Amino acid sequence: MSAVVTPDAIMQLGFGFWGSRTLLSAVELGLFTELAKGPLTLEEVRTKVGLHERGARDFLDALVALGMLTRENGKYGNTPATDLYLDRAKPGYIGGMLEMMSARLFRFWADLTDGLRTGLPQNESKHGGDLFGTLYSEPRRLEQFLSAMTGLSLGLARVLAEKFPWSEYQSFVDIGAAQGGVPVVLAQTHPHLKGTGADLPIVGPIFEKYVASHGLQDRVKFAPLDFFEQPLPKADVITMGHILHDWDLPTKKMLIRKAYDALPPGGALVVCEAIIDDDRKTNAMGLLMSLNMLVETPGGFDFSGADCAGWMSEVGFKQIRVEPLSGPDSMVVGIK
Repeated sequence: MSAVVTPDAIMQLGFGFWGSRTLLSAVELGLFTELAKGPLTLEEVRTKVGLHERGARDFLDALVALGMLTRENGKYGNTPATDLYLDRAKPGYIGGMLEMMSARLFRFWADLTDGLRTGLPQNESKHGGDLFGTLYSEPRRLEQFLSAMTGLSLGLARVLAEKFPWSEYQSFVDIGAAQGGVPVVLAQTHPHLKGTGADLPIVGPIFEKYVASHGLQDRVKFAPLDFFEQPLPKADVITMGHILHDWDLPTKKMLIRKAYDALPPGGALVVCEAIIDDDRKTNAMGLLMSLNMLVETPGGFDFSGADCAGWMSEVGFKQIRVEPLSGPDSMVVGIK
């Protein structure tokens, strides 16, 4: 007999934002940070995070059913994963990205249909602003954004630190370094490395505070950089994590050319993104990230490994390879 075709997968995907919004609200409320101190009863949770009695039980039990909380003997607690990654007091906290999704992206994605019809971003620029101008103009919003970028990059950075042959190199520059998540992980993992984080000047104090909190200020420095106006700092390795996808094709190629010019012979450019598979069939996150670039930017888009390898080859990179990192992320490496 032929298999019965059901609408289950369609409906699960369609209702997916319900579970997403529930998790984002939990992060916004600081629920996982409170539960990191110890399991709590329903009433204790209500008091700690300020929940109305009507929805509190369903909210917490939904998080249990979604695999984000445990419930034993009438008390709610974190899972090992939420305790490690969603407690604001722990260094592995990745919730900054989720906080930004809650504050910004969740609402902007409601206008995805308009973006698909017009090709125009649906964020602050829809009302006369621009993404980076808005984010970098207000300190609280900038810190949230930079924390989000750290959350997005920490897992990737740990795998990058292990998979790339850093023993062959002495120095690196991370372009668009944000708080400094990638430079810190690389320097922690490889004590021989000296690193630089390059970003707009306003980021400097935030970067230096983050690096100092890890005791790495002697080996990891900040370099103010406007990469539209200035050459990239020189180093043995240049990393670009979730940077190229922000920009249109001419800008992508310009940044790759600047990286080539800044590297010594034998130096490496390492591009880390949610690289779309060459057949464009399996890495859904990479494709959804590209749709996020539609929502967020005037011309940005994500790309396949073959796309990036082609751009690198155009400027002279050799020995180009694509290697998986963590989750949907991969790295494209080119040698000068």
